[in-house]
Amino acid sequence: MDALAARQLTLAVAEGDTGGLLLEQLTGVPGSSATILGGVVAYHDSLKTALLRVPPSLLAQHGAVSAEAAEAMADGVRRLTQADVGVATTGIAGPGGATLGKPVGLAFVSVADNTRALVREYRWNGDRQQNRAASAEAALALLLELLSKK
Repeated sequence: MDALAARQLTLAVAEGDTGGLLLEQLTGVPGSSATILGGVVAYHDSLKTALLRVPPSLLAQHGAVSAEAAEAMADGVRRLTQADVGVATTGIAGPGGATLGKPVGLAFVSVADNTRALVREYRWNGDRQQNRAASAEAALALLLELLSKK
């Protein structure tokens, strides 16, 4: 991404509901290896806690699909990879997985650097593929928002 390269920043991603789609989009850009370090598809909570150091108590209190989890994932992948910026997605892409308080289409995206984090909640209305794509696009937009404030 030009915005990262212009600022000489590196990026790493932690993906839940997007399952690698975000990293695929990022690395599909020629020259992305100058800024993109890589990512973790932490679909299962055990990877969120073991690799990204998301506290189990946070997951127990708020759930894996929450603003708190998204922010912890973004910060966790940033720290794990020593990237300047971390991006995370978590959500319920569907068609299953919904609970009483968390419907299909609920998603959270976060970006974090060493000074702040931004988190957004979304409610997508598409099918599984559309919801995954929407979360990936939202992550890219939030990344640009963070970079515009640097």
